[in-house]
Amino acid sequence: MKKKLFYYLFAVLCTATLFTSCSDDDNKNSELPGIIDNEIVGNYKGSMNVFYELETGDVPVAENMLQKITIKRTSDTAVGLELKNFVITIGAENVTIGDLAVKNCPVVIDNNNYSFSGNENLSLVVGECAVSVSGVVSGSNLNLTIKVDVNGGTMKVRVEYVGTKLAGSESSEAKISSFIFDRNVAEVDSLVLGEPVIDENAKTITFVVADTAKAEHLRILVPTIALSNEKAVVSPESGTVQDFNSPVQYTVTAEDGTTVTYTASISFKELALDFENWIQDKTYGYYTPAGSYASTNGGSSIVYSSLEGIAKDNPDVVVPPYCVTYNTEDVKQGQRAACLQTVSLAHAKADLKKYGGWMGAIMANMAPNITAGSLFSGKFELNAAKPLKSTKFGIACISKPLKFSGWYKYTPGEVYYDKDYKVVEGAVDECDIYAILYEAKDKDSNDITLDGETVNTSDAIVMRAGIQSGVATNGWVHFDLDFSEVNGKTYNASTEYKIAFICTSSKKGDAYEGAPNSTLMLDDLKITFEK
Repeated sequence: MKKKLFYYLFAVLCTATLFTSCSDDDNKNSELPGIIDNEIVGNYKGSMNVFYELETGDVPVAENMLQKITIKRTSDTAVGLELKNFVITIGAENVTIGDLAVKNCPVVIDNNNYSFSGNENLSLVVGECAVSVSGVVSGSNLNLTIKVDVNGGTMKVRVEYVGTKLAGSESSEAKISSFIFDRNVAEVDSLVLGEPVIDENAKTITFVVADTAKAEHLRILVPTIALSNEKAVVSPESGTVQDFNSPVQYTVTAEDGTTVTYTASISFKELALDFENWIQDKTYGYYTPAGSYASTNGGSSIVYSSLEGIAKDNPDVVVPPYCVTYNTEDVKQGQRAACLQTVSLAHAKADLKKYGGWMGAIMANMAPNITAGSLFSGKFELNAAKPLKSTKFGIACISKPLKFSGWYKYTPGEVYYDKDYKVVEGAVDECDIYAILYEAKDKDSNDITLDGETVNTSDAIVMRAGIQSGVATNGWVHFDLDFSEVNGKTYNASTEYKIAFICTSSKKGDAYEGAPNSTLMLDDLKITFEK
């Protein structure tokens, strides 16, 4: 339990530790500016390992993460470190940290070694943290250590980095020049129609598949990839079988360590979801519909896995159900339907505080009291600091959407609570079901991906289709909605778009409000496009 919980806590800690400023000193060595410029400043390419420090020994959390670090002189006596596009894998989740900077680290000379170090006490959501940063440049080699002690050392994290200074002539080109599906490589690749489209600005790769393609076919596609520079590498490698039921990320690493990530996904003439095929998460065991879909289960899994560990020694602990599951008894068509349910975590939080020690108390403070069941097209990427940004709505869209249709059945829970778990007298929960088409780039050609914070307010939305009322239904209800242009915008075939549908068992779930046991059933959702 502790190790699974640490995966979540480390994502929060990592962001803070790498922004720590080192303490200043009074080193006024007149030779330092020249030494810093000639011996230290530059780009370094190397690998990073992360460990959880226990009394019984170190537990590896992440290993051999290729990383480029840039060192610049920030004063006559100090340097600054910069990490761009920093992405780490924690457990089964890719956590994007972004561009990181460590500034004003004073340099000390020790023969031919040049060291920098510092420490600072930080107050984070996980507790009081004592952070130390130390690095040594010797010749062309950089060794860097970051340590974090939480709550007086009750939890310890160590990050080790080893890199080599680049000569400066290495290429920074990290570009996919060709991405094809060759039936001579794999027969199933013949289901891909036409040539995939590479959008170099958005860093996306999209392709269309035949109407006869099923989930089991998309699970074994084999792309053949070519790079523009022979000294660059791509991961996953060309010729590797990939499951394209969900978007796949390809990371290209240039000769100098620069990394660029492309997202490859399917574009549809008809986006249909019959809920017959579900995929089980390999780490936490919850289910998600096969395809480019995600749910709020990705956030609940951290809490639930911790409760499962506690329940082994405390039989009175009850692990809540996942918010999004499949149902085989109450379906409209076929063998399965989706069941979205609003869940109260109040008792779970109490159990975490009672039985989970200090780590359980931290998790309880992080978790909301009310969690709505939400299902959407897109992906879930854990963002510990801003949970609503974990939901990444939308996939690439190359056609004009016309209609959003399907079946739903809704029963609200009996008692409505606000985010503080206080009863709101007279309030009745509602569901929400809608689809949006939005611009994939802003005016500066930067990628746009709407999330839980922006999906209801963004002026990038061009078209929308949604139910008028989310009140209780009398059995299954069919909806067939036209897409309408909004925000004073008009669909333009030359503009790049993304499309998403969002369904939730509590309309105000993004504010952590709702009625426990509110249940939204879904079956046979479909978005049709202009031919």
